[in-house]
Amino acid sequence: MPLSASVTGGLSKQWTVKPADCRAAQLAKSLKTSDLLAQLLINRGITDAGAARAFLKPRLTELIEPEQMPGVPQAVQRIAHAINNKQKITIYGDYDVDGITGVSILWQLLSLLDADVDYYIPHRIDEGYGLNADAIRSLAQAGSELVITVDCGITAFKSAELADELGLDLIITDHHQMASHAEAALPTAVAIVHPALQEEYPNQYSAGAMVAFKLGWAVAKQLSPGQKLASELREFMLNATSLAAMGTIADVVDLRGENRVLTSYGLKALPQCRLSGVLALIESAGLTGKGLDSFDIGFRLAPVLNAAGRMGHARLAVELLTSDSAVRSMQIAEYLKEQNSKRQQLQRKIFKQACEMIVEQGAHHPDRKSIVLANETWHTGVIGIVASRIVDKFYRPTIMINTASENGIAQGSARSIPGFCLLTAIEACSEHLNTFGGHEMAAGLTIHTEKIERFAAEFEIYARDNLNEADVAAKLHIDAEASLGEFNREMVGELQMLGPFGQGNPEPSFATRGVRLANPPRRVGAAGDHLQLTITDGIAAVRCIGFRMGKLEKKLLDHESFDVAYQPQINTYLGSTNVQFVLTDVQFD
Repeated sequence: MPLSASVTGGLSKQWTVKPADCRAAQLAKSLKTSDLLAQLLINRGITDAGAARAFLKPRLTELIEPEQMPGVPQAVQRIAHAINNKQKITIYGDYDVDGITGVSILWQLLSLLDADVDYYIPHRIDEGYGLNADAIRSLAQAGSELVITVDCGITAFKSAELADELGLDLIITDHHQMASHAEAALPTAVAIVHPALQEEYPNQYSAGAMVAFKLGWAVAKQLSPGQKLASELREFMLNATSLAAMGTIADVVDLRGENRVLTSYGLKALPQCRLSGVLALIESAGLTGKGLDSFDIGFRLAPVLNAAGRMGHARLAVELLTSDSAVRSMQIAEYLKEQNSKRQQLQRKIFKQACEMIVEQGAHHPDRKSIVLANETWHTGVIGIVASRIVDKFYRPTIMINTASENGIAQGSARSIPGFCLLTAIEACSEHLNTFGGHEMAAGLTIHTEKIERFAAEFEIYARDNLNEADVAAKLHIDAEASLGEFNREMVGELQMLGPFGQGNPEPSFATRGVRLANPPRRVGAAGDHLQLTITDGIAAVRCIGFRMGKLEKKLLDHESFDVAYQPQINTYLGSTNVQFVLTDVQFD
């Protein structure tokens, strides 16, 4: 049921409300829940009572056995050989949270098994994404005999060939989309662990940290003396669920099926996690003693870990997550917190510059289907986040490129909109690129600066051929229309059973039409960017917060009634607990 477009922000949003389903009442009766919760389950494709119970109460025993992941048995055999023969192992990971947590899992596990193991994280700016040739040469010269990649490597054909030439065995663990243009189907390696190598594998959308977790689990099983994990290994693998959950949430993979099981357990285990680095990270964010959810990971903890790679070197984040010193962990956590604050300031500056460029260049014109921007002053570690904000504002596939380079090679980060496979689009224009990699919604690339203009033109042509007007209209999917009075504390608490929320399982969103102001709105926040208001439908009244909606203050006062879309939550302030709506959009007639 489509509604008229909203007018908040610079881009109108098309609201779509899921229709009420006649099966909700029966499902609610079977589950002994509210009809509204049953409707939300149906909206997520869950219509069977048994499947609904499994969804609402995921169990760790539902994880897929690690040996079933494609490539794991071969990888375990080679790792066991390296451990038993004291061969030097290097774990080579990506610099984002998914890679950092995956590296931390494998390094700590192999250390517990008394392996000769180290880790290597490439520098985001100096080396860029993925397995690079210089690093391979360096590792070979340093005596490494086995390199295990985490969250990268599936398209690193040349680097894999070089490793083979240098006598360096390579195990690739990755989850990114495999290159379709390559003559060879897969890079040269003694083992490749990747969920998409077999179509029948149940969890095709495992994050890199999940892949690393599964490999570590299988190694632990192989090298434990009995059928059960040794107690020290078992305790670590339970702690590792928290690391894998952080990587899974941060990488925005689908939070259904096995990913939901892992993140649900990992989040519950986080406050009791015995890893000193994790505890320091939680404390530095002011979250000690609180139950953590996917929002806390995605917006409070993950950005701090990412700040290491964006503003400096991600190796520091791995040191944090693997440290056994509470004092050192707290020092690193506080330092990364400061770095994240600097990142936020830089991000705001670049975003403002990018928006001005878009207007100057006419890139926001309705006929344009993509945005490609380049600037030599933009920090490579921040442009990916800015690209995401540009997509949110203008709803176009966006590529941000930093052209500052001594060798004439620029680095770019790309973000997409649902339904437009970014990696496929970039691959179609890859004749202009040096390197590229990623997946449907996010990618990275390097390009000679003189080729940017031609690449941007071809990327726009591809986007026009594959996107129509409806595709580039921002959409807001709403679970149900409801009256304000439906959301008491018990109901909102029941809705939390659907968490953890994320890709594939969004936080429930509702709409109420014809509400009025119960009192004048008030702009809040350091810059007055946010809006605090109380709305009423004539029966009930609810307090609301509208982030980045400060500019709507006058418009709300000028209208007798309006429609709101929102996500209900429990808000506790100064000892008082009540229901609050986080507004996601406002419509005016």
